[in-house]
This record gives sequence, C-alpha cells and structure tokens, in this order.
Amino acid sequence: MERNKYDREEKILISLPERFLEDVKVILQDEYEEFIDSYNENKTTGLRLNTMKMSKEKFQKLNLFDLEQIPWTNEGFYYDESVCKPGKNPLHEAGVYYLQEPSAMSVVPKLDIQKGDRVLDMCAAPGGKSTYILSQLDDTGLLVSNEINPIRINALGENLERFGARNCIITNTDSTRLRKAFTGYFDKIVIDAPCSGEGMFRKDPVAIQDWTYSKVLECQSIQKEIIRDGYKMLKKGGILVYSTCTFSREENEDVIEEFIAEHEGAVLIEMERLWPHKVKGEGHFVAKIQKLDDEDCRVKEMKIKKLNNEIKEYRSFEKKFLNINLDNRFMLRGDNLYLVPDECPNVEKLKVLRYGLHLGVLKKNRFEPSHALSHYLKPEQIKYVQNIELNDETIFDYLRGNVINTGESRGWVAVAVEGIPIGWGKESNGVLKNHYPKGLRIKY
Repeated sequence: MERNKYDREEKILISLPERFLEDVKVILQDEYEEFIDSYNENKTTGLRLNTMKMSKEKFQKLNLFDLEQIPWTNEGFYYDESVCKPGKNPLHEAGVYYLQEPSAMSVVPKLDIQKGDRVLDMCAAPGGKSTYILSQLDDTGLLVSNEINPIRINALGENLERFGARNCIITNTDSTRLRKAFTGYFDKIVIDAPCSGEGMFRKDPVAIQDWTYSKVLECQSIQKEIIRDGYKMLKKGGILVYSTCTFSREENEDVIEEFIAEHEGAVLIEMERLWPHKVKGEGHFVAKIQKLDDEDCRVKEMKIKKLNNEIKEYRSFEKKFLNINLDNRFMLRGDNLYLVPDECPNVEKLKVLRYGLHLGVLKKNRFEPSHALSHYLKPEQIKYVQNIELNDETIFDYLRGNVINTGESRGWVAVAVEGIPIGWGKESNGVLKNHYPKGLRIKY
C-alpha cells in the first residue's frame, strides 16, 4: 500500500513544475506531503443558487442532485460530476444556479454586501463573482462588471443576462481608465486578480504546462497596479476584497503587505488561504481591506433623456403583453432599447458593452423583446406564460429551438420551467414559434 502511494506521489512530483514545488514546500513545511497527496484526489465541483429566482427551500425540495452544503457560503453546494450533470439541466439555462469552483465562492461573502450598495467587480469574466454579487444586491443598488479581455467579456454578458441582471453596467476597459471614471465612488470592490493559476493545476493540465516563475512575477506586477487603482475607487469606509486562485506568496501576501505599507488609511481586516489538503476545494487566497481615507468623488450621474415617441412600439408591447409599467429611464443605442439602472453614473468615456437591462429591439412598427428581458421578469409580470415542468420533454424541445404546439394564439408568450421564465416564443394558430437565441440552443 505504501509503495502504491509513493508511486502516485512520484508521478505527481514529476508532472508539477519544480520551482512551484520548492516554493510550496517553503510555505507549507510539515504540511507539504499532505498537500502533494491532495493531487491524487478528484477535483471539486460546485453550484451556487440564484436566490433571486428560486429559494433555497424550493430548490432543495426538487431533490435534483446529490448535493452537500459548502460551509463558507449558504447558497453553495458540492456535487459529484461523475454522478450528475447540473450543466445539462433546464434550470441552469434559466439562471437558477451558476456552476462555480467551491473555494472561489469564499470571496463574495467577505464583501458583506448590503442592498443598495454600489459594487465594482474589476476582473469579472466569466461572471462567477458578478452573478453572486447580483443575487446579494437583489435588484437594488448598482453593479459595474468590468473585463479587460474583449473575448472573455461575451461569456460575462451571457452569464449576467441569465441571472436576470438589470442594475448592472458591463464595461470593457483597463484599471487606469476605470479609476479616472470612478474615483471615490464604490461601497464595495472585488478584485479576482489575474494570476499564474496554481490552484487550477488539479483540474486543468494545461495550466501546468503554461506555468513559469516569470509568469508569477508578471502577474504580480499587474496585480499591484490593479489593487492601487481599485483602492482609489473606494469611498471612505468602503471594503475591497482581493483574491487569487494561486498559491505563490509573491501574488498573495507580498502584494497585500506591500500595498498596506504604502497606504496609511488602508486597514487589513483579514487574510485567508484555502488549501486543497485542508478543505474540499481547489484553493483560494482572499484578503479584505477597509479604506479609512477621505476620497473626493466627482462622479456625475448620467443624464437620462425622456423618450416618448421613440418608444411607442415598446409601450404598445408592454400594455399588451406585460403586467408592469417601467419608469421612463430608457436609452436607445441604434435600434436597441435599454432600461438604465436607477443609479447610473456617467460612463461615456468608457467602452460599455451594456447599460442596464437590454429590453429588446425597436423595429419598424413593432418591438421585439430580448432574451435578457425574459430572464429579468417574474412570471406574475408577464401576461402569457407557458409553464413546463422539469420532467416534461417539451422543455428540451424548446431549448433545442423547436416549435411547440399549444393550441392557442396569444402573441408573445414567455416559456417557463418550474415557474422560472427562460425565453420567448410568438404564438399563432396554436403553434409557439421559438425565439430562443440560436447561439444558446442546447445540443444535448
């Protein structure tokens, strides 16, 4: 038995970068062998519930998966991907939950988000932290979700849309431009910093191949710049949470300690590591900092132009197919109509992917509702809802892009699964024509 264990460890030691192993041994000392042995275990997988769409009690009553509570987040659960596939479930498409590595769920609870907070997610793609923040804000306050990578930002937009984002602005810029636009503005900021990704080794062999010590130092330099810019965007009393999924001191403690030494008004509240040999997770570093400095905020609110004639087709749609009347906080970008957040700072100098909620497209003499609108609305806010149970194959037909026979002719209808709207269809002559976006249609 001991020989087998040794062989497994030897195989791991050969596959992992030598410099990485040396550094971890210095950090962990007597725990090093325990850490190495954790690489013989399977990676951990988790899902996090979107409480804006379904309560924890209702979700657990569905008894869909063999779930185990994650101790550091009330909304998070472990699942065994060899037993169940929650990513291939209509509730995932409906935004009822988000699939996220368990230790990464330890970050957002540190922010202690309150309803009405202004929150910035500086390095947001693919959206794990941003979707969590949205569910904590519960349709209040403001989330600015930023991603510098123009390719990764598309996934961010899709995930936020699926979660039902309204009070959210998605930006695509660097930390310097963000700082100039938002000095002293936010209550809470999270920086899930770009890092060398050592915590990804167990679940992604490519991460091992891509790792070098020079990459560690390169990431450290970027991290130092990002956290300095992030701190300037906090108001007095605000909280900044810095995190990485790497184990190197250079990218974690060294960054934080240098930053605290440079900023007299910055108070380090806590600094925590999650190690894969100590908890059920791939590993994470989290530091929580409070700002006591005064910061002059000159951020102005965006001036919202009242639109009346321009949106008459939308108002007609609203009257005929919805049970709500939206305030006139609209923005037109070409033919695309947006509902601007109640708090909307002037971001004209930034590259913006989305201002609030995309309502739909104004076409000649008609309005076509967006996929985002179906995910934001509650079923009681929609006049016509075609609800389908989870065990009904019809919901899979819809998600594949097929038409549905309903026997009615109601016009625009929201298709829902277990009472959660998931997309639109246009009903005529007893047939529901499918409007589920082609790029999102399932292949399973």
